[in-house]
Amino acid sequence: MRTLRNHKITEYVNSRNICSIKELVDIFDVSLATIQRDVADLVRDGAIRKVHGGVAALPSHADASAAPEKTSVLHDHFRERLGIHSEQKAVVAQQALAEIRDGDIVFMDSSTTVYHLVQALRDASFTSLTLVTNSVLVLREFPLFPPSFCLIGMGGNYDIQLNAFLGRQTLRELENLSFDKAFISAVGLDADGLYSRHENHAAFLGQVLERSRRNYLLVDGSKFDRSGIFKIASLGRIDMIVSDQPPPDYARRPVASASAPESETIFRTSSETIPSIAAR
Repeated sequence: MRTLRNHKITEYVNSRNICSIKELVDIFDVSLATIQRDVADLVRDGAIRKVHGGVAALPSHADASAAPEKTSVLHDHFRERLGIHSEQKAVVAQQALAEIRDGDIVFMDSSTTVYHLVQALRDASFTSLTLVTNSVLVLREFPLFPPSFCLIGMGGNYDIQLNAFLGRQTLRELENLSFDKAFISAVGLDADGLYSRHENHAAFLGQVLERSRRNYLLVDGSKFDRSGIFKIASLGRIDMIVSDQPPPDYARRPVASASAPESETIFRTSSETIPSIAAR
């Protein structure tokens, strides 16, 4: 149960958007240990979030305080997606976090599932990472990341529904880049591959997978056995599927390919790591 002080801390953080732990100690005139305990409770309850060197309001509160005359700077569709299956996405993000190493050059797509991974990175103990993204939300929040992180932001035409840059310019920039690891999501996957509802998005992610040494698909269990209009790639382009649920049988079986040999795809869930075979 939250105390009155917890509520006042939440209100204060929301009004300031971001503040340090020392600032909270001074404002509320309590010990460092007490503030740290209160902050831990509030972060666990999803009232505020931890950032490097302090705490911050949730994105919706930050948007409202920065521009009170607007309900949100996020498109309604994107904002709704942030709240769908959020607990499952958080589980997926923690599993994916275990795959990242210091010094990695990683691509992060504009999906809400991968955004949970980006949030987890802020509190991780990495000393050096390079993030590449076309996500406007990640670009906006990068100042909250540790100063040792490097960001490469990709430009192009702004897609309001995906809150991301896409199009020919984005594809041209992609030609000059390569990644150690790519983390993407999809609207769904079936035996034939993974999908998007947006043509430019599908084309872009397909090229990202070609330019990455190791590819990760982050999906909660609701995405299994779902297709979409535009195919991103076959399952064989994915090295690891990270989910809160075990994968369907078709993702565990060899997939016929006349041009490529079979190779191993690993499935990481919240309880186990499951090997499977897919064409690459």
